[in-house]
Amino acid sequence: MTTLEQIDRSRVPQHVAIIMDGNGRWAMKQQQERLFGHHNGLTAVRQAVEAAVELGVKYLTLYTFSTENWNRPQAEVDGLMELLITAIEENTAMLMENGVRLATIGDFNRIPERSRKRFQQCMDQTAGNSTLTLVIALSYSSRWEIAEALKQVCREGLKAEEVDEETLRRYLTTRDYPDPDLLIRTGGELRVSNFLLWQMAYTEFYFSEQLWPDFRHEDFYAAVLDYQRRQRRFGKTEAQVENEG
Repeated sequence: MTTLEQIDRSRVPQHVAIIMDGNGRWAMKQQQERLFGHHNGLTAVRQAVEAAVELGVKYLTLYTFSTENWNRPQAEVDGLMELLITAIEENTAMLMENGVRLATIGDFNRIPERSRKRFQQCMDQTAGNSTLTLVIALSYSSRWEIAEALKQVCREGLKAEEVDEETLRRYLTTRDYPDPDLLIRTGGELRVSNFLLWQMAYTEFYFSEQLWPDFRHEDFYAAVLDYQRRQRRFGKTEAQVENEG
């Protein structure tokens, strides 16, 4: 029985988030520049989207470019931005065929205007799709997001007693999406790298040794199957969860 055949379609995670790590190391192994790794990582992105659609995942969030990435060499930043926007444009037809809606979280205004306009056109074109929402975390970091949310709370003059978890959640860039059920990180690193820190309070983590350009459908299925073997308790005891079940 294949990994895909073992998956219980009634218990597929609603929201999967991925930290796509390993492009640079993959390129070094090929004795190529880092951008070569980023370019080959696009195949893995397509495979992850296709796998998510196949399983019925409703939200897929990809950590694409962090606020810290702006500190990389300018040539790499420019190349990354052009590669990303061009790839989205070239794959818009695939998104339409699969019913995928494109969205973004992060400091979108920091993106160069030309790239921003091209990205917005792709979002507008896919806005009516509803099979899967593909969320691109672009110029995003969790600490930036939380700081921006608190600034907005202050601007609106809310009193301390008016602010609780639900209030703050409404000011986050992810307010329209459920929290991730499953986080996948490739590349063998065991950290979350300032990604969705608020949202991942009860997320299940899956770490893969695969470098991102080598990630395929089967790797996505393996992560979901591992997720299904766990018991999610959300702070409750095992006995409480079993009684509810």
